[in-house]
Amino acid sequence: MLGTALGSHSTGQTTVTSLAVANPGSLIQSVDWVAIAPPLIAALAALAVLVTDLFLPARHKRWLGRLTAAALALAIVSLLPLTDGSPRATFCAQNVTGATDNAGCSYVADHFALVFQLLALGGALIAALLSAHTVEREELPGGEYWFLLLSSATGAALLPASRDLATLVIALEVASLPAFALVALRRDGRGAEAALKFFLSSVTATAVMLLGIGFVYAASGSLHLGAVATGLEHAPAQLKPLAEAGAVLTLAGFAFKVAAVPFHFWVPDTYTGAPLPVAGYLSVVGKAAGLAGLALVTTIAFRPYAHTWGLVLAVLAAVTMTVGNAGALRQRFDTRYSAVRLLAWSSVGQAGYLLVPLAAAGYAPTTTDPLGATAAYALIYGVVNLGAFGVVAAVGRRSEAGVDDFRGLFARRRWTALALAFFLLCLAGLPPGVIGLFGKVVVFRAAVDAGLGWLAVVMAVNVVVALYYYLRWTAVLFAPAPEPAPEAAAEAEAGAGDRAAAAAGTAPERRLPVSLTATLGLTASVAVVLSVAPQLVLQVVGGSLF
Repeated sequence: MLGTALGSHSTGQTTVTSLAVANPGSLIQSVDWVAIAPPLIAALAALAVLVTDLFLPARHKRWLGRLTAAALALAIVSLLPLTDGSPRATFCAQNVTGATDNAGCSYVADHFALVFQLLALGGALIAALLSAHTVEREELPGGEYWFLLLSSATGAALLPASRDLATLVIALEVASLPAFALVALRRDGRGAEAALKFFLSSVTATAVMLLGIGFVYAASGSLHLGAVATGLEHAPAQLKPLAEAGAVLTLAGFAFKVAAVPFHFWVPDTYTGAPLPVAGYLSVVGKAAGLAGLALVTTIAFRPYAHTWGLVLAVLAAVTMTVGNAGALRQRFDTRYSAVRLLAWSSVGQAGYLLVPLAAAGYAPTTTDPLGATAAYALIYGVVNLGAFGVVAAVGRRSEAGVDDFRGLFARRRWTALALAFFLLCLAGLPPGVIGLFGKVVVFRAAVDAGLGWLAVVMAVNVVVALYYYLRWTAVLFAPAPEPAPEAAAEAEAGAGDRAAAAAGTAPERRLPVSLTATLGLTASVAVVLSVAPQLVLQVVGGSLF
């Protein structure tokens, strides 16, 4: 067969093999550079930051952060040429069994990929703006920090466009491995401990996922997602148990990345030990990467097992939102790190809401419309959650801040308090956070339309339960400021009157750094615009993402 493919012929007793083929151009693929521009720009910027850091004087290191933000903004702009409505694919194999349209391609820039790339790159941009002051104040190594952030953003942007299991795993690890180092950049014991917990649990999940992918490949004979579905559908009966075990193990690996129960235990400790911008980045971009991978493998590769993984995801969603809200309810407000820990438990609960439309897609395997609800809610959650982390960074400046440290914030920083109140009401789904309410209604409707009435009831109960801690934190912002301690009064008499007055809420505190002001302004503006014009998100929900 090889001789036939290469064009062999016999001359007497000697066989001569010709390497010429009828159409040599078919062996060479052209790369669609426009399609791969978003992750490519982030990757090139990461290399540029790493090299520039070697030659840049210490007094100019802050320019690395500006270069990072500019590169991420350019990567977002590069999404615009891809919004013409027709998917663009590259790195395609022409001999994939069962491949139709772009099913044999490893990279496809379709509607689904663009939405999650916008979320990943936009979240990374907001995290970069939030990081500018943190890197300088905590004396973090700037070159390494910005390189790792861009590298992780590259993997998060690559993952939604991946259409084979090998590329999915590579993209997921490119997004995850730099995140371990980002968590550990804080030079204290908590940072190292948080990074170690994050690393060990993530490596275990990755090993489980790789084992599952191996089983799936053995049963289907392919790594391309569309061909995997065809292979599983026609797999011999003796291989079906192997395929089902592989599907379960693969879903378990992605469930860790989403922080679904019981793979959520690393979240509170990791968020409190990491720099605040990194915690916000993990809560949005890291979750978005895992969610995109989970959506791809379930709705495309494991389509023959739709009812099975649909039920599994429905149970996971119900348990995750319940455990997350229960953990938030148990969080004391007067302890150190309570603000970040409350946001961490809240993010676990929000992960449960994000899984609801994915479960609904399992009960409607002929359409992927429920994924639009997941994408819409992920966009809403990303904006308001990063905004909340921005306010925590502005008030506490470090992750040690407790919720009680926000008492009387309205008297000290009126606009900062109003921004946090708006973000919390969006997360709770209450007016004037209309966009948060809209997102929950969309998710609730996806469950009802799929016939998952019991899951809709569980979600409704959890939304009501979550109102308690969101509204309680909101009330703290407008509560009277605490009386200054005697030590603070003594300092005021000794010449520290401004600090004591600020702590008592009788005088405004120092102006926020420009980067924090830009972060809060950007996130609050987007949340307000979406609340006024929710149809902007409705366009994401309105049609199929694939």
